[in-house]
Amino acid sequence: QVQMVESGGGLVQAGGSLRLSCAASGIIFSINTMGWYRQAPGNQRELVAIITSRGSINYADSVKGRFTISRDNAKKMVYLQMNGLKPEDTAVYYCNCGGLTSGWSSFDSWGQGTQVTVSS
Repeated sequence: QVQMVESGGGLVQAGGSLRLSCAASGIIFSINTMGWYRQAPGNQRELVAIITSRGSINYADSVKGRFTISRDNAKKMVYLQMNGLKPEDTAVYYCNCGGLTSGWSSFDSWGQGTQVTVSS
């Protein structure tokens, strides 16, 4: 079983910054993709940013140039640096990762979510 634990959410004024962190733990053999998603009230969960084990990165158009995703493979962590925050960035942010357990089973795990609120 693989667990994901996020931290770093909070309340910030428009134009401010926050850094989200997420740690993966459990019987992990390898991690392929790590990413961040968000869900605002009344909306579907959407991709924010994703990074593969080779460092290939994709961002949602709405966050390009403002958010930066990174990962530390040794620590099994993924980060999301969010700059220039806007009220429309307000949502619950979830981290996600997929890979193989030490028993050679694939996994796709989600964190519990962390609230990000941007005031105008």
